[in-house]
This record gives sequence, structure tokens and C-alpha cells, in this order.
Amino acid sequence: MDIMSELRNNIVGKGIKIVLPEGNDARIVLAASKLASSNMVAPIVIGKKEDILATVAETGASLDGCQIIDPEEYDGLEEMVAELVAVRKGKVDEDGARKLVKDVNYFGTMLVHMGLADGLVSGAIHSTGDTIRPALQIIKTKPGVSKTFGYFALLKDDTRYIFADCAVNPDPSSADLAEFAIESATAARMFNIEPKVALLSFSSHGSAITPATEKVADAAKILAGMDNLGFDYDGELQFDAALVESVGKLKAPNSPVAGKANVFVFPDLNAGNIGYKIAQRLGGYDAVGPILAGLNKPVNDLSRGCVADDVYNTVIITANQALDGNNV
Repeated sequence: MDIMSELRNNIVGKGIKIVLPEGNDARIVLAASKLASSNMVAPIVIGKKEDILATVAETGASLDGCQIIDPEEYDGLEEMVAELVAVRKGKVDEDGARKLVKDVNYFGTMLVHMGLADGLVSGAIHSTGDTIRPALQIIKTKPGVSKTFGYFALLKDDTRYIFADCAVNPDPSSADLAEFAIESATAARMFNIEPKVALLSFSSHGSAITPATEKVADAAKILAGMDNLGFDYDGELQFDAALVESVGKLKAPNSPVAGKANVFVFPDLNAGNIGYKIAQRLGGYDAVGPILAGLNKPVNDLSRGCVADDVYNTVIITANQALDGNNV
């Protein structure tokens, strides 16, 4: 069974509610229709009702089984405004909050924050910043996590890898990389990967010493000072040493990870973004993501070039993140 089939089976019939704030987009409507008709999730489609209905007519889709909410007509708007003022703790007043909740991403994020939905997927017609900003301000990161980041699942036949961070943080610190390693290991298990985490560099175990390689080595030292991590890790490692058994034995002979890694933490966003795209375009891997990790509740960002199937798959992953409150 492929991983998406496994993830679909996890959520069928569980009534997980996922907000789709871009209800005037045909890709969103088509994905919501497919998700509701197959009992995968209970989509909450946000937007002006007339715009949503026009998009439904245009696509020929059905939104039976979906909840449609027009923020302008929402009965609980004043309660939402008051809650937004409270959660922003003086950073926005009542008038400012009332303006913010007219934005579909803020409105949808508040539904998640208030427990009226389990997760949110946006970005088909909004920028990454427009999608992530409300989540960082309202939902915030999990206790002990200082930053959210974006990982990709790289899938091909029976092979599954996690690549992080490929989407959010341009120049993470050693402490950030250690956090990404921990959260990526958790994410790997959602994809039925038993994590072996490689902290990547252009050096293996001191073969080169620069501030860039020391940053990665220091991340491994931070992990070494933690108890009960529950996964194998090593760094700094070059990619070939992490992936290829013969190279791993040569460059890092005593490593628990070298030659066997399946979770790759990149030293910066340049490397991560380039790396996953090389795997996708030259290696023929399906790149599922970016999937945001580290938030209290799941919010995920679509590419503006996405198709309806991308929306469908991202919602399925988001629903899996929401299971048992486990946002990975």
C-alpha cells in the first residue's frame, strides 16, 4: 500500500474538520468535493457565498458534506473578535481585530484556534506569508519549539525520505537545527518511517572545519545533551556519507546513521530547497509538501501553482497531523 493510501485510511470516517479559506478557487472546490464525497474529512469552505456557489457551478462539483461559511454572515463573529483581542494580548484592539477577521486566512485560523476546526490549508491564491502569519500570531508554536519549519516527504516506489527545512528559515542556528531534527523525526513516523536523522554539511565528522560545518556539529552536540530522544542521529555528515552504505563506512565508520539515513536536516534554506528540487526533478521523486511542523495545530501552505490533487493530498496530510492533536 502506498503512503497516501495509508494516510487516507487513517482518517476515513473520523470527521476531521479542515478549513479551506479560498472557496472562490476552482481547485479548492474540486478538492473539497472529492474529500467530502469519500468521507475523508469534513471540509469547511470559506468565502463569499455567491462567489463559492459561482465556482461550484463553473466546476460542476458538489459541496454536499461541506460546511460553507461567509465571514460577513458568521453568527459568532463578535466572539471571534473578542478572542482575537485576547490572544494577541494588546497587539490589536477590537477595531483592528474586526478588520483582521474579515481576511479569510485570519478567519480560518481563528476557527482552528477556537476548536471549531482541526487544521487549515491555504495558499492556492495567497502568499506563504499570508498563510503562515496568522498561524504564528494565533496558533503559535508548540511548547519547547521556537520556530516552525517546512519539510517535504520525498516518495518513490517503496522509498520514503524526509527533507527539512526546505521552506521557511533562511539561516537556522545550531539550536534551530536540533529542533528541526527532533520534529522531523516525529514527522517521519507519520509516514511510517523509522527515523535515522542526518545533520547535513559539506563535511563529515570534521573533514573540514569552518563556521558553517561547526554550526551543524554543534547541533549534534545539542542533541547529545538531551535525554530519551528515541531516534538515531548523527552529524555533521555529507549527503553521500549519510545515504550510501559504502561511503558511510569509509567516512563515518562508527556512525549509527551513516549509510542508513532517511531523514535529512539541511544546514540552511539554500541547501534544503535546492536539495529537494534536485531529488524531485532529476531523481524522479514525488515531493509532498512543504508541510509545516512545530505549530500547536496544523496549518499548511499550498503552492500557487498547485492543482486540485495537490490540495486533496495536502488536506489528507493535514488531517493526519491533526489526529490525536499530534501536529508533526
